[in-house]
Amino acid sequence: MAPSLRHRNQAASRKEIKKINAKKSSKSNRSEEVPVIPNPSELGLIYPSAETAFKALLSARFCAAIWSNISDCDETYNYWEPSHYLLFGKGFETWEYSPQYALRSYTYLLLHVIPAWFYHRLLQPNRLLIFYFSRCLLGLLCAACEVYFYRSICREFGVHVGRLTLAFMVFGAGMFVASTAYLPSSFSMYMAMLSLGAWYQRKYEFAIFTTALSTFLSWPFAGLLGAPIAVDMLFRKREFVKFFEWCVVSVVAILLPMVKIDSQYFGRLVVAPYNLVVYNVFGGGRGPDLYGTEPWHFYFVNGMLNFNFVFVAALIVGPALLLAHYVLPCRPRHAHCLPYALSLAPLHLWILVFFFQPHKEERFLFPIYPLICLCGALTVDVCQKLWFRYAVSGSTQAPATRDTKEAQQGDKLTPGLAPSPHYLRDTIWIALPTIAICSLLGASRILALYKGYHAPFDVFMEFSKMAAEGHVPGGGQSINVCMGKEWHRFPSSFFLPDSKWNLKFIQSEFRGQLPKEYSSLPNATMVIPEDMNDMNHEEPTRYVPSKECHFLVDLDLDRESALEPRYSKQTDNWTLVASIPFLNAEKSHRLFRAFYIPWLSERYCTYASFNLLESTRFGLKGRGHRASGG
Repeated sequence: MAPSLRHRNQAASRKEIKKINAKKSSKSNRSEEVPVIPNPSELGLIYPSAETAFKALLSARFCAAIWSNISDCDETYNYWEPSHYLLFGKGFETWEYSPQYALRSYTYLLLHVIPAWFYHRLLQPNRLLIFYFSRCLLGLLCAACEVYFYRSICREFGVHVGRLTLAFMVFGAGMFVASTAYLPSSFSMYMAMLSLGAWYQRKYEFAIFTTALSTFLSWPFAGLLGAPIAVDMLFRKREFVKFFEWCVVSVVAILLPMVKIDSQYFGRLVVAPYNLVVYNVFGGGRGPDLYGTEPWHFYFVNGMLNFNFVFVAALIVGPALLLAHYVLPCRPRHAHCLPYALSLAPLHLWILVFFFQPHKEERFLFPIYPLICLCGALTVDVCQKLWFRYAVSGSTQAPATRDTKEAQQGDKLTPGLAPSPHYLRDTIWIALPTIAICSLLGASRILALYKGYHAPFDVFMEFSKMAAEGHVPGGGQSINVCMGKEWHRFPSSFFLPDSKWNLKFIQSEFRGQLPKEYSSLPNATMVIPEDMNDMNHEEPTRYVPSKECHFLVDLDLDRESALEPRYSKQTDNWTLVASIPFLNAEKSHRLFRAFYIPWLSERYCTYASFNLLESTRFGLKGRGHRASGG
């Protein structure tokens, strides 16, 4: 008997196709009546295997681990710094970690700290290597989740949509930034790829569990992405028992251990996800708006920067699919496939909720970045079908623009008639240039971010070089590295050689609340810090006078004020040790600062100097002006 349509749809590799065809050819009496599944390459469907996809994704994610910047100071002060404290007993904490508020979870930190602790104990590397080791682990996890998502897309939407999505993920600047960011929204992105991938394969148990992991462990608002899965199970499948069973399993396996661990660290009963929701939704006059609001178009501009035309295509996927449904003579999707309105609902739900919030941040869109790539791929696929239908086939052509999933099955053979052409054969010229253009724009954006904003990493690496070469004071003297207006560009204490190096803040024009060092007491996570508030009020106790600074890291702009002088010009007090170019966005062309274009970006962009200055008061053993960029 010929394999069922569902079996043919789920042919995962060329080997499976060969096996199916071999079975058919052995039954010669009926072979003329049954279509033989061709090799995908015969239809122009040369698509990466899971192994090839993993290699490509892992290469991209390791590049991100090494070269991506920290674009959000929350990543430094809310995650890298508490992790540094858990590993070395020293670091900064924000008010969210005060036991008085307890908005963040130490359980989430431990997921990252435990592998770093083993690496530290086994190999005794310097702290900078631990930082990059942790980033590489995040890249590895992200790549594994992306491969799972890719394979699920191939099953649910077809291999053509799958390979388009893969290309957009590999070269997307947004995925480059989010993939190795130490942020709950990045972890929620990983879990979203697992939960949606499991849903597309009808593995509802795993879909529920990974949604719960994302909701409880990293970011409670990510539970919104699981709402369509719940609708599918409860209203379409009527699997009430399975749904509630796995909800209970998830609470018992994830939330209860998390509450126990967090309560031990905070010294009182804490349900961190609940506290975070209460603060952000029911915070009254507190809430996230204290930290800035953005105009309505913020996410549209951000989406264009990170995904260029893919983002535009993703936004119009609904109208595109609706148009295809009514004007294209496609065969109906298989009954086992989810309706588009349901399978793509997580993206639209997220847009409806987050695009209308006054407080907007780039990281809030991380969980839907893979969906942006998927929906962009679907729109490109629809464009190919439309072109084939009206520009190639003509209005009288038989159903030639079939669903992409049927591309794996070949053309329906009718005795005595030639097979109808497939739309992918005649529209590959649309797909390949789209991939090439979007990939080039993505790479251009990644290069612009690196060239424009990587200077803080390069400058702070100088300290490790100084320590290795002995160009610092000997003995047990503490060394203060100070930052003023550039406090938010501190890459973390992992960039300081050892515990005798301290980050200190000097006063600037910034009027918000700065982080505070953890207490030196053994139970520091249980101690309620003094001079902390949840209203983002400035705390003057955070500042030290500049005369206590051994080193100063500062961005030298052409303007100055009483609190933000040009320290590099104060040659009696400071000696320039290192200077790295840093993009001066205000004086640079918008297009050429957003996307790196050789020659043009150099011509139309202006760079300031991100300086490492050495105090002349302490007689340090520095070596003068060490580094400079062009």
